[in-house]
Amino acid sequence: EVDLEERLCELDLRTDSDVPDVPPPTDSTPEILKKALSGLSARWKNWWIRGILTLAMISGFFLIIYLGSFMLMILVLSIQVKCYHEIITIGYRVYHSYDLPWFRSLSWYFLLCVNYFFYGETVADYFTTFVQRREQLQFLIRYHRFISFALYLTGFCMFVLSLVKKQYRLQFYMFAWTHVTLLITVTQSHLVIQNLFEGMIWFLVPISSVICNDITAYIFGFFFGRTPLIKLSPKKTWEGFIGGFFSTVVFGFVFSYFLAQHQYFVCPVEYNSETNRFVTECEPSELFQMKKYSLPPLLQAVLGWETVHMYPFQMHSIALSTFASLIGPFGGFFASGFKRAFKIKDFADTIPGHGGIMDRFDCQYLMATFVHVYITSFIRGPNPSKLLKQLLILQPEQQLSVYKTLKSHLIKKGILRPSLRR
Repeated sequence: EVDLEERLCELDLRTDSDVPDVPPPTDSTPEILKKALSGLSARWKNWWIRGILTLAMISGFFLIIYLGSFMLMILVLSIQVKCYHEIITIGYRVYHSYDLPWFRSLSWYFLLCVNYFFYGETVADYFTTFVQRREQLQFLIRYHRFISFALYLTGFCMFVLSLVKKQYRLQFYMFAWTHVTLLITVTQSHLVIQNLFEGMIWFLVPISSVICNDITAYIFGFFFGRTPLIKLSPKKTWEGFIGGFFSTVVFGFVFSYFLAQHQYFVCPVEYNSETNRFVTECEPSELFQMKKYSLPPLLQAVLGWETVHMYPFQMHSIALSTFASLIGPFGGFFASGFKRAFKIKDFADTIPGHGGIMDRFDCQYLMATFVHVYITSFIRGPNPSKLLKQLLILQPEQQLSVYKTLKSHLIKKGILRPSLRR
């Protein structure tokens, strides 16, 4: 017992210096950019590289938006897989897991299992009419959770069978590392897609707010930053943090105004089984219909206006932008702490000047969870069309039973006349 206590004390006293070194990522900057910016200082060279690549990524993002909802889902899935790969690779290098049996195979197997579960849930929720027409899919959807559990259980048993002497602790380290990575990447990307189905505006405004905050905080910090914000990120400053906050709130408010005018962005994304396409056509809800608001007396005195016309969603955009500016950056601080713990500068070198994909989306995952909670708490109400789709799946006798129960309930409420009982 005494020996065990001493061992535990030794583990508690371990410092970050005990973490194995990870090979630094290589510079993936294109040669043409290196030559063009060769005369600049390192600070300004990084500025131009980040700026050029940022504009390129934003342009590509707009192109994918133009291509539609399905391409956005593919983008989210691709980013999820890449982020997962970057984090798993760090664990692979840090813990020198080169000789662990089945580690990489099991990591990717668990990724497939978890994606099968979450995307199967999405298919069951949003593609009911499509599933009804295909008998094989009906079987998969009916027993979806059992199949998902069986797949995961297979991986679990494979992990237990792969345990070898003198590697137990390392293998359990990596087992935990894999599951935490799944929680961070797959679960959050699933919420991003759930938000997208509520309407593209719930996808675009939060993501754009985080991007805007990241860019404006960097600009304000680059030119005006003097006061360090947090030790985890020495380059972050209060000037950048505050400037990014105000810029993001204004951006979110204005950006929401333009998006709210178009059905393509505000209508829920639904699958049309007749055309085999995603459609965004609807009568916009009250959130996206112009209304008149009376301004508080203080704003009336400053602006000289008594009332303003705007979309109700613009008020919600202030909440989303505020979270993206004040709480969203903590996702980045968390990632910075993670990288410092394992002595790495970036998650990878995928994007020159930016690091890995995870370096760009560390705040987005936290934002996705907030938006999903916000929608379910303050926005989403009963959905008759979704309930109707569920009823159509039932057997005829079950549908008749529901009809009789509902009819009896409406008669008791006085909504239907008793004479309709015949």
